[in-house]
Amino acid sequence: MALDREVQWKISQKRDPEIEKQAQDWIEAVVGEKFPTGSSFGEALKDGIILCKLMNVLKPGSVTKMHTTGGPIKLRENIGLFQTAARAYGLDPSEVFQAVDLFDQQNLQQVALCVHALGRLAQKNNFSGPKIATLKPPTIHD
Repeated sequence: MALDREVQWKISQKRDPEIEKQAQDWIEAVVGEKFPTGSSFGEALKDGIILCKLMNVLKPGSVTKMHTTGGPIKLRENIGLFQTAARAYGLDPSEVFQAVDLFDQQNLQQVALCVHALGRLAQKNNFSGPKIATLKPPTIHD
């Protein structure tokens, strides 16, 4: 258990609020709706509904049935629907986060990086909507 906590702590230290903000801003611009007031990046995306809406804007009809109600299992299925649609859209499987990264809030940095990769892919796929902000260059720590 101590090792799990240590790994989670290390992952949480890698989170970059700016990258999450850029991802959130892009999703909101593309979908045309704000994240719920008071929700964090992870909380707003946890049920996968916003991500399914995002895919349906990028490629209409790519998620034909998403769950808007139901228990955790039903809502978690939305994440899988997003992942399948993102891969079908052309996102490299290595850039798609794992469901636990989002649903259990285990690695939100990977979720944000996936959204950035999707944003870049959207431009390559001639998406005429908003463009995602460019990732800031990594900082070098001494």
